[in-house]
Amino acid sequence: MIDPKTFRTVLGHYPTGVCVITSIESGDRPIGMSIGSFTSVSLDPPLVAFFPGRQSSSWRRIRATRRFCVNVLGDQQQALSRRFATPAEDKFAGVAHRISGMGLPILEGVVAWIDCELYAVHEAGDHDIALGKVAALAAEPAARPLLFHKGDYGRLHPIPRAA
Repeated sequence: MIDPKTFRTVLGHYPTGVCVITSIESGDRPIGMSIGSFTSVSLDPPLVAFFPGRQSSSWRRIRATRRFCVNVLGDQQQALSRRFATPAEDKFAGVAHRISGMGLPILEGVVAWIDCELYAVHEAGDHDIALGKVAALAAEPAARPLLFHKGDYGRLHPIPRAA
């Protein structure tokens, strides 16, 4: 049997990016949740995936909308990551954002955003594997990504290429 604390500690050695998954409920109410497990899956069709906890009330609400936007956070957005990781009722209060062509919230200052239609959901232990079919996406030029490693936030420091 693998001890859950040891599992989390060892896997924490693998750095990840940090994203906020957003959507809009009926009545134009924005919803969102922080995610540290996001990846590209397929080029044809263009698919991405994230891995929300099945017990998350934010995930249940996002799943019900059948569409979502992946907001890749910049290295100055640790406070947004923490805010969207809480169960607070109105996580968007005072948060600058614009609306995408699909009508989904794009947080200001993100590194990139990816609008998706929910393609499939698969159960995986205490999490789901949520697959999204990409409908639109863009990279924002100014920021570097926010990283998460060993239980803390970090920044990307590129290694100069050899001559």
